Amino acid sequence: MREGEAGALLKRMWEAAVAAADPAAILSRFLPEKPAGRCIVVGAGKSAAAMARALERAWPDVDMSGVVVTRYGHGVPTERIALREAAHPVPDEAGNRAAAEILQTAQAAGPDDLVLALISGGGSALLSLPVPPLTLAEKMQVNRLLLASGLTIEDMNRVRRRLSLIKGGGLARAASPARLVTLAISDVPGDDPAAIASGPTVPDPTAGEDLSHLVTKLGADLPGTAREILLRPAGPRTGFTPDCRMIATPQMSLEAAAQIARAAGVTPLLLGDALEGEASQLGIVLAGIARAVATHGTPAPVPAVLLSGGETTVTIGAGKPGRGGRNTEFLLALALALNGHPGIHALAADTDGIDGTEDAAGAIIGPETLAQARHAGLSPRDHLDRHDSYSLFDRCGALIRTGPTLTNVNDFRAILVR
Repeated sequence: MREGEAGALLKRMWEAAVAAADPAAILSRFLPEKPAGRCIVVGAGKSAAAMARALERAWPDVDMSGVVVTRYGHGVPTERIALREAAHPVPDEAGNRAAAEILQTAQAAGPDDLVLALISGGGSALLSLPVPPLTLAEKMQVNRLLLASGLTIEDMNRVRRRLSLIKGGGLARAASPARLVTLAISDVPGDDPAAIASGPTVPDPTAGEDLSHLVTKLGADLPGTAREILLRPAGPRTGFTPDCRMIATPQMSLEAAAQIARAAGVTPLLLGDALEGEASQLGIVLAGIARAVATHGTPAPVPAVLLSGGETTVTIGAGKPGRGGRNTEFLLALALALNGHPGIHALAADTDGIDGTEDAAGAIIGPETLAQARHAGLSPRDHLDRHDSYSLFDRCGALIRTGPTLTNVNDFRAILVR
């Protein structure tokens, strides 16, 4: 397998992973029976607009209306379902208004109606609607702190649910007594519906937990109102049994990529769809496994590809960070750990097409990456220390730019060992 063929194979695996989560291809398989009354649609997330359009096409004869909100730039034309766009990952006033509209739309449902909730990753920021007296400006400050905290997605969602009127089952309670069915695209480790968009249609499993340790972690910059709410005892938010259907998951996408690998005569090793931890540390760990494959043929002989998903974190220290996301930071750490090892190429990208807040989905590296960077006068170690991986890969022409994919099953990583 030549150098260009390695990169092309990695990109085909990436494309298969994204295609496996395309709402246009899969949503209709998970729909419930058509309602006797109206179908009222609500939803939020990076895939909300694409899911809404797929639903309209699947049910052209159903009395359907509603509203969904997606990230700016992730919208597609819809006919019966109103589309709103708002900011992500830090919420804005447009998201606040959209969340209030979605809640009011659900409240208007009657007992003969079906409420279909279209939920995907990114919904937490898009459904801000803070618990009074917390203001939107304070909620935005909390989100910024969470993004730089290094907390796991589970801990972030504990905070987000506690500070929201609509998350943690708030949307489900608003839709009662109508029948509620949730169609979800998972972007979280373990596919926990309470974690996808912070669970607007499922009970909050952490409603009664003590969150004082998270308050301490978020530090002195945490707004006082948010601090009071997070420290206040919260009663259990139950009272309903959710009907939540996972239409796409990270595991499904990894298996689609594995099929491409097998067809090319490459053995796929699925390391898991829920890998977490610091992005740079995961790069070091997976470099060690890739070296074992290359040197010893374990846990599989070459050619092999290590496939994994999940959501890593990047903890920002003091000082102004550079540009980059989880996936490019992982790749830069991986490249440094491999140190130009021949025959190892890798791709890492966010399946929504946006790595962090940048305009790239991720990047691709090979044995020559570090040499290219140094030839361009760049210090890979310095760029990693400054969390400036995007800038390095941009200079090297290694970024993957797809634009919004209109789906989101979290990060995709593939390390090809030839």
